[in-house]
Amino acid sequence: MGALGVVYGDIGTSPLYAFKEAFNPAHSLGFNPANIYGVLSLIFWGLTIIVTVKYVGLALRADNEGEGGILALMALVMRRYAAPSRGRVLAVALGLIGAAMFYGDSIITPAISVLSAIEGTAVATPVLQDAVIPITAVILVGLFLVQKRGTALVGAYFGPIMMLWFAVLGVLGLTHIVIHPSVLRALNPWWGVDMFLREPRLALFLLGAVFLTLTGGEALYADMGHFGRLPIRRAWLGVVMPGLLLNYFGQGALVLANPAAGKNPFFYMAPSWALWPLVVLATMATVIASQAVISGAYSMTTQAIKLGYLPRMRVLFTNERNQGQIYVPFINWTMLLFVLALVMAFRSSDNLAAAYGIAVNITMVTTTVFLWMVAPQRWGWSTRRANLVFVPLALVEVLFLASNSLKVDHGGWFPLVFGAAVYTLLSTWKRGRSLLKRQLQEHALNLKDFVHSLSTYPPTRVEGTAIYLTPNAETVPHALLHNLKHNKVLHERVVFLSAQAADVPHVGPDQGIDLRPMEEGIYLLHVRYGFKDEPDIQKLLKDCERLSGLEFHLMETSFFLARQTIVPSKIPGMALWREVLFSWMSRNAQEASDYFRIPPNRVVELGTQIEI
Repeated sequence: MGALGVVYGDIGTSPLYAFKEAFNPAHSLGFNPANIYGVLSLIFWGLTIIVTVKYVGLALRADNEGEGGILALMALVMRRYAAPSRGRVLAVALGLIGAAMFYGDSIITPAISVLSAIEGTAVATPVLQDAVIPITAVILVGLFLVQKRGTALVGAYFGPIMMLWFAVLGVLGLTHIVIHPSVLRALNPWWGVDMFLREPRLALFLLGAVFLTLTGGEALYADMGHFGRLPIRRAWLGVVMPGLLLNYFGQGALVLANPAAGKNPFFYMAPSWALWPLVVLATMATVIASQAVISGAYSMTTQAIKLGYLPRMRVLFTNERNQGQIYVPFINWTMLLFVLALVMAFRSSDNLAAAYGIAVNITMVTTTVFLWMVAPQRWGWSTRRANLVFVPLALVEVLFLASNSLKVDHGGWFPLVFGAAVYTLLSTWKRGRSLLKRQLQEHALNLKDFVHSLSTYPPTRVEGTAIYLTPNAETVPHALLHNLKHNKVLHERVVFLSAQAADVPHVGPDQGIDLRPMEEGIYLLHVRYGFKDEPDIQKLLKDCERLSGLEFHLMETSFFLARQTIVPSKIPGMALWREVLFSWMSRNAQEASDYFRIPPNRVVELGTQIEI
């Protein structure tokens, strides 16, 4: 039930617009039996090959400690390669492209889903045609406004609502299939092949519309960590796929009998008395679909932060018992602005359909490449077996991508431009952090040499504990050097805390905490945490006390942080505009004290300027 409510919102609302888009007047596709059977055949076999075989059958087996998604899979692939190797560089580039395109998909999904549902009011009452855009905007604003309250309250209703939704999809479709059972002939793959033989160029265009039925497939893999592979598989095979196929074939049966219904076949399937209830149910389903991709964008952002591809951002936890329920204000309001802009600019689901698909298509191709890379190591497959399975899958997805690329001039440019902007941010932050680390290391003192020097030139020691956060456990933190230079004192107990995100979702305290005593009351505390774990300094110190016996009294402990101000320069590294961008991202990053949940009254910040 939970998987139905979260995982399948996106793909479950595709019947609102996908079949209709296939017969868009711009395609000049007539409502004759051969064309209808061809479109339905392509939909059936697309869902079977891409969603059922690839995602449900294969991708769910490629979990990273139980987690899925493009970044989790990228981390899994990166284990195969050493740091400077070409394979690792390629894996990172592909992973960032996939993640960037996921954001593009997350922007379009709420707009097209809610807009397509509200367009049903114009079918029920044509006088409301001009009110479609304002109603859609109000619903979307309300959806993003309630995000800060969390999904725990409404989440309890998501599963039953989606169960009702898929039941209604199936019943609506079945009533028309019974009247025109000949539509089931489309199960024969020859009808899809026949379209390419008769009109190859038109068939290639149609693949872009057919792909709209697959756009939620990536969510199956991305949400694996929330529910596990078995509930997701059961929900797909037992509820979702039957409901979707019955509805698509029902729409085909309807337009066979009444071609005029092709302008909005989903809502014309319902009897007149059921139109308004169906509009309400469709709106609820599209809100759930939007919620799923919004939550996915939050999760993707936190993973990118942990893996070092985005600066720290404010992350709020909306459920004390479920750390997976989070709220990222910056992402929330940015998404709302872009979603509203899309609705105002495209003004109909037909126009948005032209922009939809290409982003998630690129992510799907990336996932297939990654699965091909991990299959020999993860499942013990031979290279030949991996090629036999994944090369045909990749060819099918590339064919879909070729079709989606034809829509670039009609709106498909937006997710590409948006994704390119996100990719630039991700890669610039990662590259900038590497350059910053290099600059700091060039002027850093070796930690062991520094500790030895304390016995020769002992500074004045004061009571208490000082914890210095440092990205490098082998060098002296700049904050300590500044403190010694200006205050000329050192605490009686000093802890150098180095935190590093691992390429696994979760790391327990027993494996993630390493406390090593050095000389002169100095301790080196190295912490590893998973990219799904939330840093909490107070919990960390309690775990450290339990594991090592070293007590920490928070009111006697000061945390010293170094604040670096990035100064763009002509030093070889990045283009000047990227250095300016990195500097801006650094200035707007969340405070380290907030990110690590350090009590504000225990923090001392010391700043320095660094050229990169």
